[in-house]
Amino acid sequence: MMEHRIIEGIFMVSKCEYCQLDGGYGELIHETDCWKIFLAPSQRYLGTCVVALKRPCKNLAELETCEWADFAETVKKLEGSLDEAFKPTLYNWSCFKNASFRNESPNPEVHWHFIPRYKTKVEFAGISFEDPDFGYIPQPVEKRVLDEVMVKIKAEILKNL
Repeated sequence: MMEHRIIEGIFMVSKCEYCQLDGGYGELIHETDCWKIFLAPSQRYLGTCVVALKRPCKNLAELETCEWADFAETVKKLEGSLDEAFKPTLYNWSCFKNASFRNESPNPEVHWHFIPRYKTKVEFAGISFEDPDFGYIPQPVEKRVLDEVMVKIKAEILKNL
């Protein structure tokens, strides 16, 4: 089930079933006019982020033209940044809302899971990141790293964003 809350006027998810974590989408690392990019708390796939629309919106069909255009630019910038920082093999983008509808009063919101995928092991900040599901649907398995590693991942992404 997804739980929702409002923080400083921003509509936020307090738990996303796919991420398996409480506390929202992660640490805010960048904003555009329409979207917020968060570094996901789980880094099973190095560089995993969540890109969330800044306003409440239940369906992709309800996005405004300017929001789609801003999202397209965000995709280019985020993928380009990770190409430079970590050199993933490919990217998975997913927009799930299934968990919301297990609740009697579903309240889904548009957000994208940005999941870099790696054919080979990647070493970063003294940690080995492996993608055991490469070539298949990514699995929502939590992998937390130390806060100082999260700071380094964020810095690498921002360096090229």
